Amino acid sequence: MTIRQALASDQQTVVSLTEAAYAPYTALWGAPPIPVTEDYPPRIERGEVWLLERGSDLAGLIVIERHPDHAMIFSVAVAPAFQGKKLGIRLLDFADEQTRLWGLPEVRLYTNSRMERNIELYAAYGFRETGRRPNPYRPGWTVVDMAKPVDGAMPA
Repeated sequence: MTIRQALASDQQTVVSLTEAAYAPYTALWGAPPIPVTEDYPPRIERGEVWLLERGSDLAGLIVIERHPDHAMIFSVAVAPAFQGKKLGIRLLDFADEQTRLWGLPEVRLYTNSRMERNIELYAAYGFRETGRRPNPYRPGWTVVDMAKPVDGAMPA
């Protein structure tokens, strides 16, 4: 398995994998989660989208924003055919590595409060809940903010 930055030519693949990975939530909630509706070309251009590949297959992706005092995970998506193989953990490990390389002390993420299984997985990985707030884009939805310190950050 390899991880590489997405290229402009990967845009449709990124969109398709994201739609497939989040499809159960879209069906359950009657509306797609925010990552499904995201405009990915600017994120790809900024170098925020990373692809996890197994041979020629796209197994997953992670979108990481670099901020002055932290890294923010916008999305972790694993292709349905690859789910249940701990690839989400592999992507979270990569986010930790990238955060260290950037010399940042913390990685953050936010998720929907109804994604209880994901919240449990993030907590088991070392994230702690830092707050809950209304989703500014989806009335009635609640966002759970989470953060995790990253040991061994290299000075930028």
